[in-house]
Amino acid sequence: QVQLVESGGGLVQAGDSLTLSCVASGRISSTYAMGWFRQAPGREREFVAAMRRSGSIADYLGSVKGRFTISGDIAKNTVYLQMNSLKPEDTAVYYCAADSVFGAADIYARTNYNYWGQGTQVTVSS
Repeated sequence: QVQLVESGGGLVQAGDSLTLSCVASGRISSTYAMGWFRQAPGREREFVAAMRRSGSIADYLGSVKGRFTISGDIAKNTVYLQMNSLKPEDTAVYYCAADSVFGAADIYARTNYNYWGQGTQVTVSS
């Protein structure tokens, strides 16, 4: 079993920055990917960013490329999402996810992740 705990959400203005953190506990193997998804009201949960625990695979949702950066601290079993130049359309509940991922194409689908955090709200005002 793997437990994930997110932190770092909040209310900010457009153009501001936030950093989300996700700490994982339990059995984390080297094949694990950890990622971030988000869900806005009335919308499906969407992929934002993910990385293989080794750092060999990482990618982003197109609309956040150049603004968001995912990084990890293996020793702390922690993944971060640095969010810069935030926009009102980034408003959502952000969820951390983790599971074994064996191919680069597997990091995008939420159905490939069985472990989820409780979510942290990010609200960006205009």
